[in-house]
Parts: sequence; C-alpha cells; structure tokens
Amino acid sequence: MLGMAAFGAAALAGGTTIAAPRAAAAAKSAADNGGYVPAVVIGTGYGAAVSALRLGEAGVQTLMLEMGQLWNQPGPDGNIFCGMLNPDKRSSWFKNRTEAPLGSFLWLDVVNRNIDPYAGVLDRVNYDQMSVYVGRGVGGGSLVNGGMAVEPKRSYFEEILPRVDSSEMYDRYFPRANSMLRVNHIDTKWFEDTEWYKFARVSREQAGKAGLGTVFVPNVYDFGYMQREAAGEVPKSALATEVIYGNNHGKQSLDKTYLAAALGTGKVTIQTLHQVKAIRQTKDGGYALTVEQKDTDGKLLATKEISCRYLFLGAGSLGSTELLVRARDTGTLPNLNSEVGAGWGPNGNIMTARANHMWNPTGAHQSSIPALGIDAWDNSDSSVFAEIAPMPAGLETWVSLYLAITKNPQRGTFVYDAASDRAKLNWTRDQNAPAVNAAKALFDRINKANGTIYRYDLFGTQLKAFADDFCYHPLGGCVLGKATDDYGRVAGYKNLYVTDGSLIPGSVGVNPFVTITALAERNVERIIKQDVTAS
Repeated sequence: MLGMAAFGAAALAGGTTIAAPRAAAAAKSAADNGGYVPAVVIGTGYGAAVSALRLGEAGVQTLMLEMGQLWNQPGPDGNIFCGMLNPDKRSSWFKNRTEAPLGSFLWLDVVNRNIDPYAGVLDRVNYDQMSVYVGRGVGGGSLVNGGMAVEPKRSYFEEILPRVDSSEMYDRYFPRANSMLRVNHIDTKWFEDTEWYKFARVSREQAGKAGLGTVFVPNVYDFGYMQREAAGEVPKSALATEVIYGNNHGKQSLDKTYLAAALGTGKVTIQTLHQVKAIRQTKDGGYALTVEQKDTDGKLLATKEISCRYLFLGAGSLGSTELLVRARDTGTLPNLNSEVGAGWGPNGNIMTARANHMWNPTGAHQSSIPALGIDAWDNSDSSVFAEIAPMPAGLETWVSLYLAITKNPQRGTFVYDAASDRAKLNWTRDQNAPAVNAAKALFDRINKANGTIYRYDLFGTQLKAFADDFCYHPLGGCVLGKATDDYGRVAGYKNLYVTDGSLIPGSVGVNPFVTITALAERNVERIIKQDVTAS
C-alpha cells in the first residue's frame, strides 16, 4: 500500500514530512517552508484522519499538522514503544517523571519512574482539578488507548445528539467506521480457556453474583495476533504489558488504517512535530496558521505561517477548543460565539478497584487489552458501563480493576487565560460527585454479593477508592449544533470545521472513538459535497 510505504520512507529519511511519492509538491513545500495549501487538517486523531482521507479521495490537496512524532523508529532496545512496567522517556510528553493512572501499590511509590523530558507518546494534561490523558504522535489517541470499539446505546445517542439522524448513524456511518478501523471480536472459546483473561472471568462471575450482566467488547487490537502471541508464534505486545505507552505489535492504530489510506490517495501530506499556535482569518476569507516546529527534545527550530482555504480542527477536545477559545478572545476570530469552550465533560470516567479473596486470584499473566464490560447502563438507580480493566503487573495481585463510564450531567467550560496564553478548564472535583456515586452504587452491590472490599492503595499515598481527578475520554468544548452547525461547521465562519470529540457534549456512555469516527464520516461527507471544490 502506498500509504504504508510513505510511512516507511519517512522513517528511513528521518524527516518530519510524510507523503506518498506522487503527493502534490505544493503541500510538501507548505509543510517544509510555510505557504499555501488548499486544505489543512490540524491533528491526526480519529476525526482528523477521517477528514484527511475523504478530502484526499475528493482530490483536495491536504496538509495534516501533528504536534507529536511519527512512531515507527526503534529505540536502543529494538522496540518502538516502551512497556508499562519499565517506562522510559518514550512514555511521556515532556515530563520529568511518568504520570501513570495507577500511581501506587500498597501506597508505595513504585509505579512511576524519573525520565528525561522528551516528545513521548502519552501526555497527562493537568488542570486545577482535572487531568486528561491524550496521545501524542501520528495517530493521536489510537496509539495509547485500550482499543475498545464500542457503539453507544442508541437511546442515549439520540438523547445527547437529538438532531443527528440515528438511523443513518447506525445503518451507515457506524458500520463504515468499524470497517475502516478494522474492528474485530475475540474468539469466545479461546477467551474461556486462556490464562490471559482469567482476571476478566473472575470479574464476570462476581458481577453475575450481584445480578449484573457483562458483554464482550470488540477491539481494534487483532485478537488473532493475540492468540498467536499466547502460542509463542509471534512477538508479544498485549501479552507483554504494552498499551498506555503504545503497542509494538497487534494494534490497528490509525497510522495503519485511515492515515495510511489517506496518504495512499497521493493528495495528503503529514507534517510531524509541528504545533499550531494561532489561527486568523485572511482578507480573502481563508485562514493563516502560526505553526511552531520543534525537535523531539522540545527545541524550537522554526516558526512558519501556513495558509489554506479549508481548515479542519481535529486536535481533540482539548486542542481544538483551546485554539478556538484563544482565537476568539484575542480577536483573531472575533465572531466565534459564546458556546465555544462550553459543554466539556470527562465522559463520566471513574477508576476503581476491588480486593479479591485469596482463593480467587486474578492471574499473574493478564492481557493488557480489555475484552469485557459490565453493562448496567439501563439500571434505574445509576447508569454505568464499566470496562473490566487488566492490571498486568507480572505477578498475582488479587485486584479487580475497572474504568467506569457513568452518566454524569455536569459540564465544564474552557476560558482563555491571557497571562499564560492557555485555555484553563473550569471544573471542580465536586462536579464528579454524580459519577462517583454511580460507580459506588454499582461496586457496592458487587462487593456485598461477594464479601469483598475496595482497594484504597492504588491512586496515590492517601486512602482512596475512586480516582475522580483524571479521565481518558475528554469530550465537548465545541458542541455540535451550538458552537457549530449540525455538521461541524463553526458558527460565524465559512470553511472552518471541527471534526473531533469536541463536538460531543461531554458524554457518550461508552469508549468514544468509534462515535467520533462515525460522526466525522457523516459530517465530512456532507461538507465535501456542499462546500469543497478540488483545487
């Protein structure tokens, strides 16, 4: 495939520009030196990747700007990514120390490591009372997530996005997204027999004793590859404690799916280690971007101005919202409305863990890829979908770990802070109380049915059963139908679009990336048909 060949050529060249051999010279020149290109897509995550592919297929020269690096060059150990048990500088985005979600074990600070600041793959963006995990690199969050490809309950999708035709989404765009993302299902017979999912079977049994059901969850990790890992036929990844700092094998991240296909059109160029700092409108109605180019050690190499006619913001809930809030409040895009920055939420994320009895071990060997969830979304008391998460420590821990996704109606707002030139998140820990209460109601029920208790030692040095100060699923900030029209066109401006999780109003009830992808497919199809001409 031309796209995969382009990634390989970029790795050999050691440069920051990724393009197929026949890609348009104008886009390459704009990427390297600044200048004009018809379409710019900011970011390389799910919505950005969809937009770039469909623009390329429509014959539109498109430049993608990614602040992270291309992850396809091995480090000194021969691997591209490091594992979770012995992280190094590749793990984290310009940190002096790793910031893993599980910060302790038996209240001991044995999880995180001191590292050198570097353009690593996982970032924890810390606001006053909420931290957000995001991926950094070509492929965005697809590089660091658990790959759980879940469609939301249709009734809840209709509740949060009532002006989107759900029949179109579930009949057309969700299937298209799943196909392009290469979503697959675990072999249930292998699941029942393998040691690698004993932890999930234990949690399933305990949920069942509480009268709760579980569901198998599809994934973009290749479960067939995982079975070969278990058989010793291929190098291990999911079975070698790899996930939050990247998977060296097995995972169908965006660089292997949408982005490879986008490069294969010959119309798309990706420029890495380029961060967009500012957006302004030009006299002809187009857009000019101030872009900083840095190296992997954070040194500023150049500042460029890149202009375009069509601008697609796919930098994620944090990135796209910050760019627009800054542009509105500094006056470079003054017609943006007051809904920009509003409607943010953490998808009700709460992490918790339970302590099992000694006679109920969860297994020293655990796959890092989740395969089951507790589906209690339709409970009358509290709506929860809980990932049965692994804790692959390489030894027996008797821990059952969960990421609960709850129906928390609370929302935060991003505001521009001129002193720091950053967007700050107005969100308080108290706003997570409904999410904690929902998770507690569910797991109190499981503990009561099994005679078990919570683990209080995993989320720092204090007694703490529920991690309510970080999230994996940032959503909102440029909500569909409020900050934009019903297809992501930004209110007040022509040819300016949002195409990522910013569009979803703070909650979707499940892992969100399939919804983000499908919604982007829907929106860009309409935009290309009505707004865009190849040039």
